[in-house]
Amino acid sequence: MRTWIPRRLLAAAVGGTATAVVIAVPTDLIDTPLFGRSVPATWWAWPVLIATAVLSGLLLATYVRPGDAPRSPRAEGRVGTVGGVLSLLAVGCPVCNKLVLLALGTSGAMTWFAPAQPLLAVASIVLLGWALRRRVLGERQCPVPAAVGGGVDR
Repeated sequence: MRTWIPRRLLAAAVGGTATAVVIAVPTDLIDTPLFGRSVPATWWAWPVLIATAVLSGLLLATYVRPGDAPRSPRAEGRVGTVGGVLSLLAVGCPVCNKLVLLALGTSGAMTWFAPAQPLLAVASIVLLGWALRRRVLGERQCPVPAAVGGGVDR
């Protein structure tokens, strides 16, 4: 990552900030008049949000191609997306999530979903870290040289 171009570093900063805002506003970690929270935030919500934002920003930056680099056909972006969604579920209010309320009800959300949130947080960070590691290691591989003349060797 020390060799990243400024455009990538900017993408990481903007992506990390955007991720933090997109997760923190609807989960009411950042207090706004748009959303409320029935259950106070846990002590680990902010560290999970910060880790998610940093990893998401760095992962996003790996998709900014330096110069003439070829596109990567890998699917780490899907794993990163799942990691971000899990983080959103992990730091959110257990009884404010409409899907959880529909599936489990209020008592089920507090009895079953709230205790599972730390596991969702860990899974989120693990998935984002795995996707970032795969993307960064994939960039360090030796590039395949282009065929000279565009023809097929015989």
